[in-house]
Amino acid sequence: MNSFARIGLLLIATLAAASAPADDDSENPDPAEAAPIEITEPWEILGTQIPAGTKTDLQLVPSETFGGMALETPVFVLRGGLPGPTVCLTAGVHGDELTGIEIVRRIVNETDPKTLHGVVIGVPIVNIHGFRRSSRYLPDRRDLNRYFPGNPQGSSASRIAHAIFYQVIRHCEHLVDFHSGSFHRTNIAQIRGDLEQPGVLWLAHALGEELLISHPGGLGTLRRSATGIGIPAITYEVGEPMRFYDDEITRGVGAMTRLLRALSGREPDVHAETPRPTPDVFWDTRWVRAENGGFLYGRVALGTTVRKGQLLGVVINPISNERAEIHSPEAGRLIGMALNQVVIPGFAAFHLGIAHRPDATRESGEDREMTRAIDPAAEGMEPEERPE
Repeated sequence: MNSFARIGLLLIATLAAASAPADDDSENPDPAEAAPIEITEPWEILGTQIPAGTKTDLQLVPSETFGGMALETPVFVLRGGLPGPTVCLTAGVHGDELTGIEIVRRIVNETDPKTLHGVVIGVPIVNIHGFRRSSRYLPDRRDLNRYFPGNPQGSSASRIAHAIFYQVIRHCEHLVDFHSGSFHRTNIAQIRGDLEQPGVLWLAHALGEELLISHPGGLGTLRRSATGIGIPAITYEVGEPMRFYDDEITRGVGAMTRLLRALSGREPDVHAETPRPTPDVFWDTRWVRAENGGFLYGRVALGTTVRKGQLLGVVINPISNERAEIHSPEAGRLIGMALNQVVIPGFAAFHLGIAHRPDATRESGEDREMTRAIDPAAEGMEPEERPE
């Protein structure tokens, strides 16, 4: 065969290969181009069937008013048009903590259920009694976040906690509970959870915040009770009671958007987000207290990393004009602090995040000031009822 014949045969073979049908790889389609899975199975909560791709407004009746009228707790359910996990967002467990209420409201109203993977259950105001009275507590001065998972034959707080926990929270696969500082204190944005639990650790990192605190939570808290039955749960802390700032709300909504994307298996939107910093992880916290009474003036900004012995604030006696300084007992980061106000000896003024493991010789400060009963109504309670 001469060279021209060989070239002709090669050309014919090349053209035939080009015109041949492509290999059928339908068994391994590109996940990004795969058709969405149609959801047909029923899904029910609070006695209501929730169709896929819809938002449904429901009411839970965990309590009554003093007049015997039902007091309804709004529950918003977004059932996605695509399969995925069930995420619960709760806020207002303390009725005066408004920032989380607004974050949950925005997520519920700005999320399109048709493109959502899984289910989002939003309970923006868990403690309706406290919210209506601009109070942290229930009408009987009990702290609702000390009574989960509750008892249907117990105190009013136990009954409310039981209704919420067993009728709503038990449906969750992940839980984010929003809180703020209390009693004229403010917190930097932070995630609290039992980071020894892999599911909780993943959840905390998925939110993309820069400050994580490892602690299982106090007995009776919502996040500890949820984690205890296998629902990874974290607390998102930010701000102060009875106030909210749009920047912090926007930040919280961004964190929740990142979480929902992560739970759906989608990659972060690199064009919409700036790179997230590596989080600081704190394994202990400690309250620094005032030793004198008077006017408290902070001398460091929230979020500051402080060294041992650094000046944190001063207390000035308004009568004698005497000045007492408050110094940091160890190195750490200021994760929370009291606003400038009148204080008495023993008042918890500055909250430090500690990077090393807890010292067994002293009491941890994680939520310690917030979890004790400091009001007369706590006196006379049975030990198991008394708030931490």
